[in-house]
Amino acid sequence: MAGFGAELETCGGDGDRISRLCLRDRMIMGASTSSVWYNLRVAHPTKDVPIIDHDLALLFQPMLMLGITVGVALSVVFPYWLITVLIIILFIGTSSRSFFKGIEMWKEETILKKEFAKQCETVVNSRGELLIDVEYDPLIPKEQKTALELMCFNLRWKRTSILLVVWISFLILQVVKNDVAVCSNWYWLIFSLQFPIAIGVFGYEARKLYKEHKKRMETGNLEHICEASIGWTGTHLAFCALCGIVGGTVGGLLGSGGGFVLGPLLLEIGVVPQVASATATFVMMFSSSLSVVEFYLLNRFPIPYALYLTSVSVLAGFWGQFFVRKMITILRRASLIVFILSGVIFASAITMGIVGITKSITMIQNHEFMGFLDFCSSG
Repeated sequence: MAGFGAELETCGGDGDRISRLCLRDRMIMGASTSSVWYNLRVAHPTKDVPIIDHDLALLFQPMLMLGITVGVALSVVFPYWLITVLIIILFIGTSSRSFFKGIEMWKEETILKKEFAKQCETVVNSRGELLIDVEYDPLIPKEQKTALELMCFNLRWKRTSILLVVWISFLILQVVKNDVAVCSNWYWLIFSLQFPIAIGVFGYEARKLYKEHKKRMETGNLEHICEASIGWTGTHLAFCALCGIVGGTVGGLLGSGGGFVLGPLLLEIGVVPQVASATATFVMMFSSSLSVVEFYLLNRFPIPYALYLTSVSVLAGFWGQFFVRKMITILRRASLIVFILSGVIFASAITMGIVGITKSITMIQNHEFMGFLDFCSSG
């Protein structure tokens, strides 16, 4: 542990802040990876479809990763105090919205549980005969999938391959960009190549959702294309693109992986909590790992300490998913996921705010520079 502290101290100043963001991304990457591994072996709560919505993942991931690269670049420039303010504002805002969303879902679940209880009660018919509601096993039992079958079912290899291609493309660009002089013509050319990749994949998925939505509306089919209850019009798709870029930029800037924006957003557009959680962590696995690579290329990466935190977060992510799923099964309230998400975001706002304010006060007392840094010289 003494070595870990020494490595952190060697960064110092602004480098120390970048290292903390990087370590935070490592923890998010570890937790999201273990959560994805767990979710791949979990069935959808209501339908015979994958619990990870690959349409939504393919829609948000390219723009989220584009935003991540922009956010990481801004993290080098933005002063520490401003990042602290943004953390507090963003996290309190999203946690509050998620909390009220959870209250709405809790009320709806209470109504449904009461109606279900009434249906299960014994009743008396018009002739005074006692009717007992007896539940019979079906003649043909429902086929239960094994863990391996569920894993193969939950992974859509074609869409997952596209997500991997996007991730690898962004990774190659970051590696090549790292060997080029910052702010040179080649640097900006390589940086700009990320835009056609992200916009191209997003446009492919957006066009698919738009055409399917239009076809369903013409035939009078009101069934949702994917888990979101939103209608996939041009305006809604543009809004999702904007949210993806903003969420990624915030994730790269604050070291949050974009999950604190994507999770509440998926709930807001009507995605089932279990699916929203599984899809958000699936996307975060890609975005946070890219963010970690970018911070590593900035030479602000205390590897032993990062590996230690990653191991802890992997265990926490796996067992957290396990216990939460058990609680949902027992209590039959999916809104617990929303309340937990809200609580985690709010706790992060408080802890990160306290640390950030303390650090900012120390910097003021030491008369350290508190303004924006020059990107070309900082890079």
